[in-house]
Amino acid sequence: RPSRGSKRQVILFILCVCVCQNGAETLRYSLAEEMERDSFVANIANDLGVAPSQLAARKARIVSEGNEQLFRLNQNTGVLTVKELLDREEICPQSDTCTLFFKIFFENPLQLIRGEVEVRDVNDNSPVFPEKEMVLEILETAPPGSRFPLESAQDKDVGSNSLQNYSLGANSHFSLDLRTKKGGAKYAELILEQQLDREEQPELNLFLIATDGGSPPRSGTAQVRIVVMDANDNTPVFGQEIYEVRLAENSPQEQLVVRVAAVDPDEGSNGKVRYTFTQTSERSRQLFKLNPASGEIRVVGNLDFEEAKSHEMMVKATDSGGLSAHCKVQVEVLDVNDNAPEIVLTSLTASIPEDAQPRTVVALFSVRDRDSGDNGRMECSIDRDLPFSLNPTFDNYYELRTNVALDRERMAEYNITITAMDWGTTRLSSQESIFVQVSDVNDNPPQFTQEVYTMSVTENNSPMLRIGSVNATDTDAGKNAHVNYTLVRQEGKEQPDVSVNSESGDVYILRPLDYEEVRAFEVEVRAADGGSPPLSTRAVLRVVVQDENDNAPVVLHPPPDSSAVAGELVPRWARVGYLVAKVVAVDADAGQNAWLSYELAKATEPGLFHVGLHSGEVRTVRAMAERDAPRQRLVVLVQDHGQPPRSTTTTLSIALVDGFSDAHLRLSEEASAADPDGPLTLYLIACLACISAVFLATAVAVVVVKVWRARRSEAETLPTFPKAATESTTGSLPRSYMYDVCFTAGTINSEFQFLRPLFPCFPAGLPPSQGNQRSSACSQEVAKLGEE
Repeated sequence: RPSRGSKRQVILFILCVCVCQNGAETLRYSLAEEMERDSFVANIANDLGVAPSQLAARKARIVSEGNEQLFRLNQNTGVLTVKELLDREEICPQSDTCTLFFKIFFENPLQLIRGEVEVRDVNDNSPVFPEKEMVLEILETAPPGSRFPLESAQDKDVGSNSLQNYSLGANSHFSLDLRTKKGGAKYAELILEQQLDREEQPELNLFLIATDGGSPPRSGTAQVRIVVMDANDNTPVFGQEIYEVRLAENSPQEQLVVRVAAVDPDEGSNGKVRYTFTQTSERSRQLFKLNPASGEIRVVGNLDFEEAKSHEMMVKATDSGGLSAHCKVQVEVLDVNDNAPEIVLTSLTASIPEDAQPRTVVALFSVRDRDSGDNGRMECSIDRDLPFSLNPTFDNYYELRTNVALDRERMAEYNITITAMDWGTTRLSSQESIFVQVSDVNDNPPQFTQEVYTMSVTENNSPMLRIGSVNATDTDAGKNAHVNYTLVRQEGKEQPDVSVNSESGDVYILRPLDYEEVRAFEVEVRAADGGSPPLSTRAVLRVVVQDENDNAPVVLHPPPDSSAVAGELVPRWARVGYLVAKVVAVDADAGQNAWLSYELAKATEPGLFHVGLHSGEVRTVRAMAERDAPRQRLVVLVQDHGQPPRSTTTTLSIALVDGFSDAHLRLSEEASAADPDGPLTLYLIACLACISAVFLATAVAVVVVKVWRARRSEAETLPTFPKAATESTTGSLPRSYMYDVCFTAGTINSEFQFLRPLFPCFPAGLPPSQGNQRSSACSQEVAKLGEE
């Protein structure tokens, strides 16, 4: 069930929507003027379609345009009333229509609604003449048909309520002619119907009635007094025909210019003279005022020497009889320094190249001053810190030139202020700002952020791999600063395995790399701008290939292709720790990826033999027993420390014998019994023995040479192995071994056996890197061998 607050919010929302829709139009009302205070104008609540309570809730108020509030809004009833009496003639004088604008302002939510009230005119004003009595002096010699304009009445009302007609009281000498001016205003003229006779009637009184078009009409009355004048037989005479006056252009208003005077010898009204301007320009009438009675001419406007250097006025002196005379007044305006110099640009080079030669013309301008003399004499200057200078040419023209060669990279644009100053007593000046841009010239090569860029990539990378970017900047602008990157091809060398994006400078590897083939390489990168001709610079790009564990260990001994029959011979009387064989392996990778470890993966007798974790030496763990099989087979697992690790296996065949000769005979007999082709098997055994002897001799020779070299250089080196092994930086094959060879006495066949190595000594479980512990263990091992 909705709450009472929710209903109120819904009603308020619908009300706001309705008000907004109604507010899209203007509320228009009409009201007759002269309504009393608090007169009803309209019901705003009904017109907006809202409840009166909402007006108060939304804090509605009336806002009139202007400073005076003419209307009042009742928030409780929504009625709009007149705040005070409205007089249309006072509010909208000389206007046919009178509209008052207001706005209804809602605060919550915020909304404005425009409204207007038209104030209708009522006929509340009668025509009024400027003067209640108009006096016309007419010569008795005036001919019939003469016209005499009368003063017009004024009616503040408009439209049909304004002045519509004139009428004249009954008389025998004059009639009335109603005429209309160009603007629509009506005026009346008296027409003389019968010649006047001063001796018969020296004065006439007429009544002029002005009537408006209201209902009922209103009227105004004025008396027209006709004074019949005596005949005038003398004209006024000026004291001089031309009055010459010199006047400064900054003369204050009401300053006396000249007084003209004309004399009429007639008496009375015929001798009274009035002065007026005639044949005088409208501008002169605006600048000078003539007193019609005294003939004084005074300044009423602002004289400007630059506008007009002189003024000429004609003054007419008229007596009461209509006779007149004329004189001329010439006013020479004197210059004062009231105009600042003017700077006029004739030509302007908005952009100038930075390699422009000194004395290059940047702008041509002229200066002028409308004053005269020293007030119009000028000089121009600019800031001395700028690399520009002004050179006068002719007729107040100046050239703006460069002083030195410009450098856009130091200053790309100049704001040059030209100051022009005159030589008046109070010096006036003006300024003009000129913006000159320095256009770029390709005079700066690109500069790399580094001389050598070193980037690394892991081997076996994917093609088009981004490994970094080179960056060069050019202090020029536009295409001169647009840098393109290219690789520098070197003669006699193959195309490099990298590519550089010409726009961004990103470096990509084109194909997968192999650390075992290429550890690092260098190429040159050239950055060239887009100028003509282009400028360029070079940097070295060094790519370092990082190793990945992609090579499995390679077993050098025993050889992978060795026969399983010709294995290692171990006497049954061998003691614990007897050196049976040594597994030698290498890894073409580097670092931890080439650090090898050995373990026994499979054995015929698991507890009989042990493989050194880091040395690869196969030794006996216990003494031989009669139950041990005479033929032992060991599978050794060689594994590196890469992530993930890689491994390989090798197989060792070991024969347990009581003596080396018996072992050979037993092996031969067993081979003959196993193989029906006895001679063939014997030949194979003989070949295997020869190969083993050759291999042993070669291994011993290599070991001796390596030991000698190692002792001489005191450095660890590796023997020569296959390609995959020689490229490894750290193989698992340690220093060379030297074995004692001994033959048993009293035997027909020469028997030999491998004894424990004399040098070097790598005790099981101690890697070569632990030098101090290894030296101590080696000393113990040598002492043990001595006891044996």
